[in-house]
Amino acid sequence: MKFIHFFAAVLMATGLNAPVVYATTQDIQGVKIQDTAMVGGTKLQLNGAGTRFKGPFKVYVGDLYTTKKVSSLDELMAAPGPKRLSMTFLREIEAGPFGKLLTRGVEDNVPKNEMSKLVPGLIRMSEIFTVNKVLLPGEVITLDWIPGTGMVITAKGKLQGEPFKEPEFYKAIMSIWFGPVPADFKLKDALLGQK
Repeated sequence: MKFIHFFAAVLMATGLNAPVVYATTQDIQGVKIQDTAMVGGTKLQLNGAGTRFKGPFKVYVGDLYTTKKVSSLDELMAAPGPKRLSMTFLREIEAGPFGKLLTRGVEDNVPKNEMSKLVPGLIRMSEIFTVNKVLLPGEVITLDWIPGTGMVITAKGKLQGEPFKEPEFYKAIMSIWFGPVPADFKLKDALLGQK
């Protein structure tokens, strides 16, 4: 019995019984999802992740990172600090038609009287996708909101043009996933941690 107490004291003194914290990952469709991401010098936590389906086809794995847990579009917009939505593609996708689907997603979720203000940004977005032509399996697009900078888009590891500075435009883009008519209801729930 004395030996057990002695051994416990040695473990405590050396810190060997301290919990070891590892960066955990999930595996979704073969895509490794980290539990944290660094955006704009801020460490973000994984809010949720899931798969985007189009009919029976798996299109991409999406993951959302925030400074605090969010469960709606309004909470996402109100959350302080940077945010990241990323998409890792699971199949080859033509970027032009994908960009058009994003525009349609905005149209489905934003009141018609607000659309005219968004047109210049949507045209810029479609140019980004036109330039990239094809998205291949494993390639990633990230949409980062960085306070004071705006929405920064990275595709295939490369920065895509100037930031989109308007919070209203960022909210319109996020409505594609989190609005009342999301592209995929199951993905919306997964990204908002409501599986």
